[in-house]
Amino acid sequence: MKQLSLTIEEVQTATGLGRTKIYEAISQGLLPAKKWGKRTVVLKADLENFLEKLSDYPVREEVKNG
Repeated sequence: MKQLSLTIEEVQTATGLGRTKIYEAISQGLLPAKKWGKRTVVLKADLENFLEKLSDYPVREEVKNG
């Protein structure tokens, strides 16, 4: 069976984001999460959607000399 959800630690590993930033995104409603007892899990589809909605990194224009 395909894994449907990730723990916070697995989200950290998958994204490279820190625990604090992940919980900030959850608290702000940007990243949906589920609770089962004390465990917090994020559905893979919700994580993918969250990452897709992030802004693109700005492209710097080349500095022209002269």
